[in-house]
Amino acid sequence: MSKPASTKADPQTGTRRFISGVVEGFYGRPWTMEQRTDLFKREQKWGLNTYLYAPKDDYKHRMYWRDLYSAEEAEQLIALIAAAKAHNVDFIYAISPGLDVTFSNPKEVAALKRKLDQVKGFGCSSFSLLFDDIETEMCSADKEAFSSFAHAQVAITNEVYQHLGEPETFLFCPTDYCASFCTPNVSQSSYLHTVGDQLLPGIDILWTGPKVVSHIISVESIEEVSSVLKRAPVIWDNIHANDYDPQRLFIGPYKDRPTELIPKLRGVLTNPNCEFYPNYVAIHTLATWCKATADGRPMDVEMGDEQQDPRYSPQKALNLALTDWLKEFMSTDQPGGAHHPPAHLKKESSDESSYVPGPGDNPLYTAEPLTLDDLKLLSDLFYLPYEYGHTARTMLQELDWLKKHSLAATTETDKTAEWCSRAAQFDGMCEAVVQMFNRLSNAPNRSILYDLYNYICDIKSGVGLARAYVKTLGGRGPPSAQLMTDDPEPWGFRGGLSGEFQRMLPCHGNRDLFKHPPMTAVYCIRPYCPEDKMEVQRIFREMQRAEEGKAPSMTQTALISDGLSKGEIPPSPLCAFILEDEMGVCGYTLALTDAKAAAAKREISDSVFRDFPSLVTTQVLPRVTDPSPARRMIGQLLSTIRSSGSKGAFCELRQNDRRMIDFYTKLGSFKPVKVAGLPQDILVMGTSL
Repeated sequence: MSKPASTKADPQTGTRRFISGVVEGFYGRPWTMEQRTDLFKREQKWGLNTYLYAPKDDYKHRMYWRDLYSAEEAEQLIALIAAAKAHNVDFIYAISPGLDVTFSNPKEVAALKRKLDQVKGFGCSSFSLLFDDIETEMCSADKEAFSSFAHAQVAITNEVYQHLGEPETFLFCPTDYCASFCTPNVSQSSYLHTVGDQLLPGIDILWTGPKVVSHIISVESIEEVSSVLKRAPVIWDNIHANDYDPQRLFIGPYKDRPTELIPKLRGVLTNPNCEFYPNYVAIHTLATWCKATADGRPMDVEMGDEQQDPRYSPQKALNLALTDWLKEFMSTDQPGGAHHPPAHLKKESSDESSYVPGPGDNPLYTAEPLTLDDLKLLSDLFYLPYEYGHTARTMLQELDWLKKHSLAATTETDKTAEWCSRAAQFDGMCEAVVQMFNRLSNAPNRSILYDLYNYICDIKSGVGLARAYVKTLGGRGPPSAQLMTDDPEPWGFRGGLSGEFQRMLPCHGNRDLFKHPPMTAVYCIRPYCPEDKMEVQRIFREMQRAEEGKAPSMTQTALISDGLSKGEIPPSPLCAFILEDEMGVCGYTLALTDAKAAAAKREISDSVFRDFPSLVTTQVLPRVTDPSPARRMIGQLLSTIRSSGSKGAFCELRQNDRRMIDFYTKLGSFKPVKVAGLPQDILVMGTSL
């Protein structure tokens, strides 16, 4: 059993405790009071210490935040807060007033204080103000009172925090809560800088990472945002959240967050699947990750993966979680367990009236017990947002191969034998999914099953369609009735109206996790020649008009690189490339290996040219939707510049040119460069060579 959670500093280290636990912050049906109490028991058992109450569809948390709780609701919350305390879990009450609050109205601030005072009276001592997923345009009254949206949020948060007596735990969720929301980026975000500078130091800040649902959270990214916020963030982790897609469930391990993050964070809270019971793996593996402290204390089980992380192995953590979860599936005395186990699981009955089949009768149906391998397969099929488990990847790869090498396309005996062998292996994997479904369907703990049922039913159906298709490819009988025909059954096509819309959109499938060879245009990258000058000018003018059209009232500041694109300054020898598709020239990249002379009329510090002596400019027409050709083109250019002896290159960008800012940012090598004296609408990015 874990030690009691304390909101005070650790008496031995003098540091504040690491916040670890669960945030109920998804959109959809909130968990029940019984499920939350069950969660507190699990958290205590696994060593987690925090629960953040923030269900988006609790009316009085978000939509009707001003309304006080009724006597009946108060009774439930009082009991819930008491249950959290009984299991040494810090209950944080969150409120989201951002949909319609007027920050400058004293009555609104008073309403917020009154609501939180009520909850404080229930025994709650930790609080959170959330301003996520709201419009950023302020009303006229707030515009008169505050210089920015960030200032408005900080002012009300600081006032409420002080009104509550500066609680030991008080969390703030910014509107720009991930790197992808920041303009132009994290380090230059005026919103985040205001929050970091003005928010009182005792208030902690929630952060989801590079994206809303972050694939990887790196140490470098956390160091960057911590520097801006002037404090270590608490990660609100959406890696297991599924409220954005009703067809997905995530039962993979907590991963792609190095344990080196732990000393650089204030804490981690997982915002998991909407369905309560399938979150066993998400929470269990997070608890294992949190135990991988950087102080070198040994863990109960050897967990390190020397090739990836010496303190934590996602696969070992997953195996531990699934082993424990299997016991709950098979138990009838756990929450959600069946009150009466199926007859085949009971001990021999003394009831003489029990049915016994005769010699010629059908034998009684006997359900096989669920196995650990079944749960490993389940996890593989419903793994994580950015990857499938090993078995799922293998099944997709095998089906792809079987389609491409259909028996109808070959008469070679050795290839036929290979196809038949791989088809049999694929069929065996499909059968394992069916048997997993059958055993899950007969597990004693029905509540877990009911949370999983729609998902496992859907995957069983999809596997059945694929299985029938492979049999048809192998010539084993006529095409299956399950496959698409002129008049299919409704279960023969998936996705409903949402699927119809997606299939009508131009990029449908380009983000599938199982990548097929890209069906894109053929692009040619070649050296620039004098005859290309007019085409370069045409593309430059076209893109400039497009940017002016987005902000017609703005006067475009001239850039040094404009002279390159207009043909007024010739690019350095061998430092210019052209991108072509079947319609003609569609992009270019040009460079000056020594840009100091061209920048003579600009007040640019010599220190910039010491680090980044070369100037590059790139432009690609919007019809080029695949970013890889442009990346290869500028990669060739940078290689040429490096060969000339240059130690670095920079580019100039207008702040309203979001497309090219995103392009250079996603290259990974270009970083913002601070240059004194530049106009406010100009951004400089540089890369070392």
